[in-house]
Amino acid sequence: MQAVKMYTTAVCPYCVQAKRLLKSKGVEQIEEIRIDVNPQERATMMEITGRRTVPQIFVGSTHVGGCDDLVALDSQGGLMPLLMAA
Repeated sequence: MQAVKMYTTAVCPYCVQAKRLLKSKGVEQIEEIRIDVNPQERATMMEITGRRTVPQIFVGSTHVGGCDDLVALDSQGGLMPLLMAA
């Protein structure tokens, strides 16, 4: 299974929803980068993604986007193939 990285904050309901969806798909470990604790990580996230909001989710090297993007990818049947890609 591909590694999952998520830029997040402590009190983000969309981050919780995204983590719940990923765990329901068998993701056991999510690398969480807390931008509320480390402001430099927010700058890095914005530079990489062009977005300011959390979560910002990466599956392997693919930027999925935020929670709505993750849910849409799953509803289109694209999340599992991305997670299982070699």
